[in-house]
Amino acid sequence: MLTIYGKPQRYCDGVSRRSFLKIGGFALGAVGGISLADVLRAEEARGTHSPHKAVINIFLGGGPPHQDMWEIKTEAPAEIRGEFQPITTSVPGIQIGECFPKIAAMMDKMAVIRSVVGCSGAHDGYQCLSGWPRNSLDSLGGRPSIGASLSKLAGPVDPAVPPFVALAERTQHVPWSEPGGTGFLGSAYQAFKPDGEGMSDLKLNGVTLERLDDRKALLSGLDNLKRKADAARDFRGLDAFNQAAFGVLTSSRLAEALDLSKEDPKLRERYGDGKPYQYQYDGAPTCNEHVLIARRLVEAGVRCVTLSYGRWDSHGQNFALVRDHGAKLDQAVTALVEDLEVRGMLDDVTVVVWGEFGRTPRINNNAGRDHWPQVSCALLAGGGMQTGQAIGETNRLGEYALKRPVDMQEVVATIYHNLGIDPMATTLVDPTGRPQYLVDHREPIRELV
Repeated sequence: MLTIYGKPQRYCDGVSRRSFLKIGGFALGAVGGISLADVLRAEEARGTHSPHKAVINIFLGGGPPHQDMWEIKTEAPAEIRGEFQPITTSVPGIQIGECFPKIAAMMDKMAVIRSVVGCSGAHDGYQCLSGWPRNSLDSLGGRPSIGASLSKLAGPVDPAVPPFVALAERTQHVPWSEPGGTGFLGSAYQAFKPDGEGMSDLKLNGVTLERLDDRKALLSGLDNLKRKADAARDFRGLDAFNQAAFGVLTSSRLAEALDLSKEDPKLRERYGDGKPYQYQYDGAPTCNEHVLIARRLVEAGVRCVTLSYGRWDSHGQNFALVRDHGAKLDQAVTALVEDLEVRGMLDDVTVVVWGEFGRTPRINNNAGRDHWPQVSCALLAGGGMQTGQAIGETNRLGEYALKRPVDMQEVVATIYHNLGIDPMATTLVDPTGRPQYLVDHREPIRELV
């Protein structure tokens, strides 16, 4: 939600401050560091985007079962094999699980990795969003996520559209909805987190969302905002993060991207809504609409969109959960890839679908599978990659990577490569002044690039 002026708040320094701007994850206290003319010039320039590289990172929080999705173990004993049958795909020689018939039909535009290794075992998306375990450089604030690094290295496509947006709804198990942190880069590069209602109640001193394009009303509202900021003498200057928030305020482009009512109803039907939400518990909903919004955001100029899809921690009822979540994911991902291709965006946008680890080969007494960090899986599409492949293989029981182990950092290095950032050479300077590589395993996946 974005609201203008509210009740004064008392902070720990004893100063009473008016929080007159809140927008998702942004907060703006003053506008002394940016002129109204600058803001209006940014507004004037909106809509003039050149094609840009982007990533949509779909996190399957809880740990998806690799052996029930992309590599069915037909020769394993019953206590390991599970209920699912393999199905053929559009690529000769590649089979995947029966819950994904639409992906199977588009396998030439996808790549599955059956042998992801290097999982730390933590029950969160930190590695999927950054490539690093959570404790890496924690004394300096931690490692920055892909979205934060991209914000630092590439900046915004449009001054009024944040480069990094997180759509994940807050989950009871909070780490499953983390957007990807800024690490040692600091808050200037954190993800913008819009409200679930798509900022439908956006207000600017009485100027509604529908009137934000009325330049006279916009000018009046911003003048009032600036006067309030000038009166708050304890607020001087803006950091980059708050300037970005102010830019968002002055353009309806982001709000329009978040407003699905503007989308073709037939396309919305193609994506589906992922309802009813089943097996959610303390995790994320299977919100297919977030996947569509992700495409709209990228089209508006966002470089990185993260979202958490479903709750895959299947200690019980694993097969019923995969049937439910799998069918919905199958619809959403294929709609996204097809949509990006039709719009001429597929080669520029990398789609990655993965979780924090895999699940045990042996089925437990509750028809579930438990945590298994020894090996996991991923599905990728777009980004100019060589798709139509199944990379890697686990042993007969699905216990470990038998052929072509792919480290999680190799996946992240591939994402950076697709974004036009050389993971072999690019560094970020930490607070001590030392350059830090984006990942340690800096080679992209050779089969894909």
